[in-house]
Amino acid sequence: MSDYLETLDGFEKTLPSNWYLDSDIFELEREHIFMQEWLCVGREEQFPNSGDCKVLDIYGESILLVRNNVGSMRSFYNVCRHRGAQLCPSESKSDQSGLLKGGLAGNKAFVCPYHAWTYDLEGQLQRAPHIDESLGLEIEKVKLHPVGCETWGGFIFLNLSPETAPPFSSHIAEIEERYQRYPLEFLVIGKTIEYEVNANWKVLCENYNECYHCGPVHPELCQVVPAFRKNGGANLDWERGVPHREGAYTFTMSGTTRRTPFPGLNEDELNRHKGDLLYPNLFISLAADHVAVFILTAITAHKTKIECHFLFEKKEVESPHFDPSDAVDFWHLVNQQDWAICERVQKGMASRVHNYGILSPMEDWNLDLRRYVKDRIGPYIEIS
Repeated sequence: MSDYLETLDGFEKTLPSNWYLDSDIFELEREHIFMQEWLCVGREEQFPNSGDCKVLDIYGESILLVRNNVGSMRSFYNVCRHRGAQLCPSESKSDQSGLLKGGLAGNKAFVCPYHAWTYDLEGQLQRAPHIDESLGLEIEKVKLHPVGCETWGGFIFLNLSPETAPPFSSHIAEIEERYQRYPLEFLVIGKTIEYEVNANWKVLCENYNECYHCGPVHPELCQVVPAFRKNGGANLDWERGVPHREGAYTFTMSGTTRRTPFPGLNEDELNRHKGDLLYPNLFISLAADHVAVFILTAITAHKTKIECHFLFEKKEVESPHFDPSDAVDFWHLVNQQDWAICERVQKGMASRVHNYGILSPMEDWNLDLRRYVKDRIGPYIEIS
């Protein structure tokens, strides 16, 4: 017997429940989404100087991210081309790497701690001790395995399969055009909050993509932006932005702030709230005076790490009177409400009676995530 909800016009199914729960599905996502797509991993300002380097754990791969000698960002697999030793220790330092030489030497070169093969910040091998062309090694032909690395708006994006990566220009084309008047490249982090949410990354994306939940879950937010509650959050105009209540223009409890708006914004951008999701892992919400960004890392099928950065103009952050708490505290409340309801969804989906959810007409943006994921992992599930 068919379920009544399956017969409703204008309602569609979500992805199957096991796609949010099963480790096998998560492994397919790891291989065909997170290892293939452009991932946001941070902000350029976190690497202010040439030679600044971080070792990132990206879905089980150790990745070097460095600002090179001419100020550009570069990224490589943390694997020596000789015998495969990691050049730099992981930030966990659980391998007693403090006992070893090597790593990043003088902010100018990577030196393997095993046999001292040395690479410059472009990944080019510079020295292999006691080995030269007489032994058949052409040093200039040896480079670290590259990771695709691009920047936009001050954000850093990596692609772990650069040989098959989609063009970065197409990845950010729409969002670049849409937010061209916001000075994203010149904003700086005024505050960061890290969260760990016991929910699948897709649950978080689906929640961010709709405002049907805003009335029940975010009463304070709807006081500032009543349109989020009107008609169940239907027909919101994200191209123009969503209007605040009269007299309000930013995401704070009062809807106002002492900070000045960004220069160059148009009338809508000065008075409306805009938001976007750049799949698979960047949420961006823009007000006239600050930007909240969420960088997601899927830990398991049931757990997601979120770095939430609050971006402001540099002059504001450097002011002796800078206080971001009006925006940060408001966002932190809204975030906690979102994470709590997402965890409830994750728990409920694990019930033996739940095979799928339904998408009401007000949740049409969620179809975008459904298509995005199906396009990438669907074929592999069908043949397994």
